[in-house]
Parts: sequence; C-alpha cells; structure tokens
Amino acid sequence: MRDKSRRGSLLWVLDRTATSMGGRTLRHWIEQPLIDVDAINKRLDSVAELKDAFMTRQTLMELLSGIYDIERLAGKVSLGTAAPKDLVSLRSSLGKLPALKETLSDLKSDLIRGCAENIDPMEDLRMLLERSLVDDPPMLMKDGGFIRPGYSEEVDRLREASTGGKGWLAELEAREREKTGIKTLKVGYNKVFGYYIEVSNSFKDMVPDSYVRKQTLTGGERYITDELKRMEDTILGAEERLTRLESQLFSDIRDETGKRTEELMETARALAVTDALCSLSEVADRENYCRPEVCDSEAGEIILKDSRHPVVEKMLPPGDFIPNDVEINSGDHRMLVITGPNMAGKSTYMRQTALTVLMCQAGSFVPASYARISVVDKLFTRVGASDDLASGRSTFMVEMSEVANILQGATSKSFLILDEIGRGTGTFDGLSIAWAVLEYIHNTVGARTMFATHYHELTELEDRMDGVKNYCSDADRTGDNIVFKRKIRRGAADGSYGVCVAALAGIPRTVTLRAQELADKLESESPGKRSSLTSRSKGRGRGKAADDIYDGGSPDLIAYTANTVMQDEIIGTLKNMNVQEMTPIEAMNELYKLQQKAAGRT
Repeated sequence: MRDKSRRGSLLWVLDRTATSMGGRTLRHWIEQPLIDVDAINKRLDSVAELKDAFMTRQTLMELLSGIYDIERLAGKVSLGTAAPKDLVSLRSSLGKLPALKETLSDLKSDLIRGCAENIDPMEDLRMLLERSLVDDPPMLMKDGGFIRPGYSEEVDRLREASTGGKGWLAELEAREREKTGIKTLKVGYNKVFGYYIEVSNSFKDMVPDSYVRKQTLTGGERYITDELKRMEDTILGAEERLTRLESQLFSDIRDETGKRTEELMETARALAVTDALCSLSEVADRENYCRPEVCDSEAGEIILKDSRHPVVEKMLPPGDFIPNDVEINSGDHRMLVITGPNMAGKSTYMRQTALTVLMCQAGSFVPASYARISVVDKLFTRVGASDDLASGRSTFMVEMSEVANILQGATSKSFLILDEIGRGTGTFDGLSIAWAVLEYIHNTVGARTMFATHYHELTELEDRMDGVKNYCSDADRTGDNIVFKRKIRRGAADGSYGVCVAALAGIPRTVTLRAQELADKLESESPGKRSSLTSRSKGRGRGKAADDIYDGGSPDLIAYTANTVMQDEIIGTLKNMNVQEMTPIEAMNELYKLQQKAAGRT
C-alpha cells in the first residue's frame, strides 16, 4: 500500500508460478476467494497431492517454465496482429504439451484430471507451424525470410532468383574490374537509382563507351549498362514478389491458427490452473503450511493452532516469528476484544487470522500447525489510518465511512477485524462510538469479530454480553523498559504502556518522564474528576482541575531537565571549538569555563 511494490504482499509470498497465465489465475483466486466448500476442497485436494509428489511437481514446473503466454498469443492471432515470432513462440509452447499432459496423467485429484483432459497438444497445428516457419524469424514482417525453405516451391524459386542475382552482381563487379583495369570499380544499390557501377574521378578516363552516366558525385561518377539494367529488373522483381508471397502465406498460416482459438484458450486455462496449483503446493511444502479443515458449520469455527502471519514471517529471519493460537466461533467466542500495548502484536494477530481465512478460501494451505475454518461470506477490515484531503475527508471521517460500510454490508456469516475504532476523535466520543459499534455488531449483525482497542473500558463488555471474550498481547515491564512477548493470552491488559513505546521510538527522555508524571496523576484521579477535567478544558482555558495537573513538573524532573539543557550546551560548545587554531592557554581557558559550567558556578 505504501510503495505499490509486490514485495511484502500476500501475492509475493504465494506466487511461484512459472507462466504469466498462472500468475494471473493465482491473483484472481486471491482477489476472489471461493465460498463453496466443495470447490475449496477440490483445490485443496490438488494442492495436497502435488505437495506430496515432489518429483512430479518439479517436472511440471520445469515444463511450464518453457511455455509462453498462450492466452495472449491466441488473442493476437484472433485479432490478426500476431507476428511470425508469436507463432514460433506458440509452436514452442505446443511442443511442451505432450510431456506435460503425460505427467499430469499420473495424478488422481479431480481438478488436475480435468486440467489434463482439457490440455490439447494440437499436434497438427504444431506440425503446420514447424513446416512453415523458420526457427528464428525477423522481428518485422517487412524484413522477410520467415517462411521455411521447402514449404513453398514458388518462395524457394524467387529466393533463389534473388540470391542468385546478388551472386551474379558480385561476378559482374569482378569481371568489369578485370576488363576495364579500374581497380576501384564497384557495383552498388540505392532506392532512388537502383543498381549502378561507381567509378572514382581518378579512373573516369578509363570508362568504356558502353557505360551510360547516371549520376555525378564529388568523388566520382555512377553508370549503368544494359546488362546491369536487365539484371536489376530480375532481382528487384523477384524480391518484391517474394515479400508479397511470404506475407500472403503467413496470413494463411495465421488464419489457419485462428480457427483453433477456442481450443488454444481452453488449453491455456488448463495450463494456468495447473501452474497456480503447483505454485500453492510449492509454497505449502517449503513454508511448512498445513491443510485446513473447511466446513460450512453453523458453529462458525475459526480454530488455528500455532498461527503465523504469512508475510511478516517471510520478512523476518527464519524461526523469529512467534506463533499464536486463535479460537473464534458463533457462540461463546464470537467477539474478541483485544487490548495491550502498541507494537505488541495485536494488529499482526488479527491480520494473520484474516489472511489465513482468505488463503483457505482461495484454496491454499495455511501458515499453522492445525486449522479448522468455517467459510465466511465476506471479510471486512478497518485497519490503519489515512485521510482523503482532496475530497475534504479527514482521517476520522474516512474511518467512520468505512465502519458504516462494514455495518451495512456484514452478515452473521461474515468475519470482521476492526483496529482501534474511534481513535481519531475525543477520548469519550471515541470510546462511546467504539462501544456502540461493538453492541451493534453483537446485537444486530452477529458477525464473528476481532476488535483491537486501547479503550480498556471495553473489556467490561465480557461481563455484559454473551460471546464477548477479552484477549491481550503480553508484555513485561521493568522500570522504564518494556519487552514485547508477541503472545496473545486470555484476559485484559493492565495498561497500554504508551510512554514506554514513545521512549522506544526515540522521544527525548525529558518528554517521556514528564508524560509519565502526567499519566500517573491522571490515572490517580477519580472518574468524576477526570470528567470534570475534560469538560472544563473544552474551549474555556484549563480550569482548576487542569491547573492541578499542570504544575510545572516535579523537582526531580525540573532538575533533570535543567541538567539535560546544560549538557546540551556543553556538547554544543565542544563541537564548535576549533582546537587546531587555539593556543594552549586559550584551550585551558575554554576548558576551565566548561568545568565551571558543569559545576554549576556559571
């Protein structure tokens, strides 16, 4: 989403296709997952069979790597825009099909058997292209030379006339040099004058009377003879007729190929599905994915053991990603309210669950040691912050629009992941919106939901509504340090540790110390006083409660801040000193001043 690159996307992880056709098919599967259990299991059966048949899979992938984009080639043929190189590429691809079809015949799953049946090697078409076209035709048709010798007697005769004529010109040049004694005589050609004999000025007195002057140049003269003119008509006529004949023959070959467009497209679709299945099985084998159990149960189970994020796992060193279990259903675990610090893995946990569901319904194995997934009809996400200033929509407005779309489109069979709803407005407005959204999903929509939030008040819903369960991302805090365990456990978090995260991000220590003091004071306030603080601070100055908080900081913090400022001044002075140009006495004086400042005497 940031740089529009392929790296870091789910497609980047799953796409190991060997052909452009397979790549497009796999992308389509990911963008439009299945919702029919039988169709999903057919894909999974094929992926499972290919995963277990390593040598067969490698053979298929090697054969597929030599196949060009038959879909695009067939399209160019049907439009009449295919060039000789396109048909040679098609011929090469058709030559791979018998071995590929035979390899597929060893497999038993329904989807692969169907692919094998739909692959037509079209041996007659391949033989036509083999007989008619050379192996390495020119890029442009106007260059000619793409019809294979032996395919057309007329083409061979004209080509011989053209080639023989050029040989005759070489003989003419040698003969005329010997007869006239002009060593620099040469036979040339241009499109304006045709063939000519060129003689330099130093030899023009030796030119025979039978030469007819055609053009005068700075360095010589150009002539023609009756014999040269007759041969020119023969050569140029042959070349022109040869070009026309080759073009006509190629058009006939292309038209004949166009009659097989439907068979080519059906074969291309079968190859694309085979390629996509090989890609999914290759990834499943190499990344240690498991086959999910897919069902259409009313229980709505999404049960994952040792679930991993497919993309994040690939971006980290092997073995560094920490897996988590997931349990969601349409009963007592319908809505998970997830709390905990930023950077502790809440968003990753939700996203990996959603991606696992999507991968399953696309027909892929999933990154887990065990998975049981009830099919979802729609998958909604509200993750991340963005604005649309060109349309006059703030970050909060964009967020609310997306939430509105989710609430209107979700059903009881949908799956929702919502990350920090309500964070873009005032604390109590945001909390109220998040609370109301959760209630609406629970009471009206009934969808399975994962809801991450920093509003710890929402953890009270576990005791108020059936099906709501609290989970949190685990972290250990020792003093000012925090260690994220990346594990999700039952229960509510004991805090957001926002100040600790700010310190990790590089916020100056003076700021984080002051922030911690203010946070401690705010947390010690009673709910009534906190409400009073909020109401008084809305547009009417700080008020007494705000004054109680804004006390300028503790003596220790003030001392620490002053000490930090002094250190910065000393460091700045040292950086600006030009020691190379200072005398020893000047250096001693500057050092004495800095010592006095550090001692607090200046």
